Amino acid sequence: MKKKAPYLLTLIVLFLVACTDQDDNIFVPDPSLEIQDFIWKGLNLYYFWQDDVADLQDNRFSTQAAYEEFLGNYTDPADLFYALLSPEDRFSYITDNYIELQDAREGNFDSNGMAFGLIGYSSNNKVNGYVRYVLEGSDADLKGIKRGDLFTGVNGTSLDRDNYFDLLYGPASGQYTLNMASLDASGAFIPNGNSVELIKSPITENPVFISRVLDLNNGSRVGYLMYNRFTANFDPELNAAVGQLRASGITDLILDLRYNPGGSVNSAANLASMITGQFGNQLFTKLRYNSKLEAILGQSTTDYNFRSTISGNSINHLRLDRVFVITTQSTASASELIINGLDPYIAVIQVGDTTTGKNEASVTLYDSPSFRFDDEGLNPNHTWAMQPLISRNENADGFSDYTAGFTPEVSIKEDYGNLGELGNPEEPLLRSALAQIDPSYAAKLLPGTPIPGSEIPGSGWNTILKDNMYQELPQ
Repeated sequence: MKKKAPYLLTLIVLFLVACTDQDDNIFVPDPSLEIQDFIWKGLNLYYFWQDDVADLQDNRFSTQAAYEEFLGNYTDPADLFYALLSPEDRFSYITDNYIELQDAREGNFDSNGMAFGLIGYSSNNKVNGYVRYVLEGSDADLKGIKRGDLFTGVNGTSLDRDNYFDLLYGPASGQYTLNMASLDASGAFIPNGNSVELIKSPITENPVFISRVLDLNNGSRVGYLMYNRFTANFDPELNAAVGQLRASGITDLILDLRYNPGGSVNSAANLASMITGQFGNQLFTKLRYNSKLEAILGQSTTDYNFRSTISGNSINHLRLDRVFVITTQSTASASELIINGLDPYIAVIQVGDTTTGKNEASVTLYDSPSFRFDDEGLNPNHTWAMQPLISRNENADGFSDYTAGFTPEVSIKEDYGNLGELGNPEEPLLRSALAQIDPSYAAKLLPGTPIPGSEIPGSGWNTILKDNMYQELPQ
């Protein structure tokens, strides 16, 4: 994407000053309110719903005293942040440790290597878990945890809606004992007496989880790519995997995004360009902002086009006219952007379950004059950073209304009693996708095991990255 001329950064900062300082003495807060001041000013400029939030209006405060009194009502900066959000906002968040956030965005975080899903029950307060996949070489891998394993408790305590978050993600979750279970014929999770102690340690996850070629019964060569997060640092690995699929002569691609909660908008544009390649510099997605940013940002900032290079290196183009995408309720943000952005250009055949419905992108705002981390004026007194939604994406047809998620053409839910092996043609969701290319794969699908519950956010959604679709700060 083309860079905006450097003067735009100055323009944004000047615009912020013009919108907040009504004379030389207003909005220069007491030092004890520096974090609250950063939050209000950042949201006042960038927040997508700034036009609709009364306390974020440019004329909200007429004096410095009124401004400081308002900020002083919130001793916890997080309380101020969430009080300023629109009721429409489901995804903005704030952290007091941006170093952890930066590390996670690069694929580096503490983990025991077990990615899991959770099931909540409407008939009671119980929560049960199942293993989605395990990172090779991780503690979970070394201790024999595998896809399809089930659990009902942690440290001898049964999971429920009141305790599961603290037990699995809280301060003491660096080391815990997982209480395992089996599934009976009715779909109930039954503790089986087995337990496994798991320890988290620093780990780097390559989101290109599986890449392979499948030779079908009808002679078709199909590429299968399981991609678990849009992590910009791994775009070269993604490009290399697609290059290997292209060299293998595939005629179709099955893109497995079932557990992908999102990530970089730019990485989504790169992946869309790898899948295609025949659309030159045409629009992949346009980002819409609040009215004050819309007034000053140009197309080079708002438009993400199909491209031919990544950091100066050629993109491996598959030049496909259709793509099969595997989805679940955990498929969100940048994953949904792939579906929406490609839809005007090629056939996107969705297999699995309805997606999350997240059509907005966020950005990390730091406490500096330009709200950037690399600003020499970055406040050294704290490590708070915000991740507010600042834009909504629309495709080349102008469509952006998918907050209810994308409904699959081929509907099939994961079966916790028969999850299958990821990447194996017999795995139920992959087999359903293959059946769209070669009908002989449709015959062996088995009825699912009844589970009297529904998905609640699992491990991918409860990292510091959450289901975040992020972009670079407009410049």
